[in-house]
Amino acid sequence: AREAAHARRSRLADQARAVLDRDLAQLTVEAEVVEPALPPACARWDSPVWHAHRAPAEDPFALRLGDLHLPESAPLRIPLLVRLPLERGLWIDSGPTTGVDDLGQDPAELRHLAVEAAVSLAARLLAVHPPRAFSVHVIDPAGAGARALLPLARAGVLAAPPAAGAAQVSQMLERFTRRVDLVQMALRGGAAEALPADVDTAQQLLIVNDFPHGFDERSVTRLRYLADEGPAVGVHLLLVADREDAAAYGPLLDPLWRSLLRLTPLPDDHVADPWVGHAWTYEPSLAPVGGDILQQVLAEVAKARTKGR
Repeated sequence: AREAAHARRSRLADQARAVLDRDLAQLTVEAEVVEPALPPACARWDSPVWHAHRAPAEDPFALRLGDLHLPESAPLRIPLLVRLPLERGLWIDSGPTTGVDDLGQDPAELRHLAVEAAVSLAARLLAVHPPRAFSVHVIDPAGAGARALLPLARAGVLAAPPAAGAAQVSQMLERFTRRVDLVQMALRGGAAEALPADVDTAQQLLIVNDFPHGFDERSVTRLRYLADEGPAVGVHLLLVADREDAAAYGPLLDPLWRSLLRLTPLPDDHVADPWVGHAWTYEPSLAPVGGDILQQVLAEVAKARTKGR
């Protein structure tokens, strides 16, 4: 009886595996058909759509943050898309991950890769919005991300030079807080046209690198406020940080971390699937190494923004 039960169990396991393999193969075929048809906002950086890309006339409906895959089927890649406008901020975790490819990874290199991932997302957001409908600002208190931020700075697509030092960090956060306050009041009062002339109503991305370096208690409070209230009025956070660096704040920052969608600069199996209990491996969407597609796209963004003035 025991041998019969074991044989039946093995037979059922083999049948289940065969069904899984069949379904994964079918999904892979479907994904390969869909991928070339995706618009730039949802396409990989190596997609041909980027080579003829021009500034769009309308806002996109979604954005590709990266790919998801399972160890059971390496060829299968599912795009990780989020609705636009962003409904919550993003956090690129520059700390150690559980991915197998980052064993022995140099912490400084991890931080650099995290900023590169942020630059890739910022470039995509700029490229898929109409000219001047989306702007990117940067807080880099110690200038630690200068090398990775160079593509944005060199193309001239940043709204202003990166804020460096505690004073500039405080000033930029104060400006964003004022913008959120004013737009909220205008919308509630039905007087959006009455906003001061210096209030930019475009969607705005604020990249914050090396958090909480350069932040005092007031700046931290303002950042939390922007994370909570900003998305509804067009202010979106992209935090590049190692959570351990902010351990001194204890549970004070727990709501901030929970409010942000965590991404990683290297493949990491942290994306939980509540439907089947799987942990998907997330992989960031980056431009091909050694290619110039990112520079081409940013040059087109800069050109379109100049024409739109």
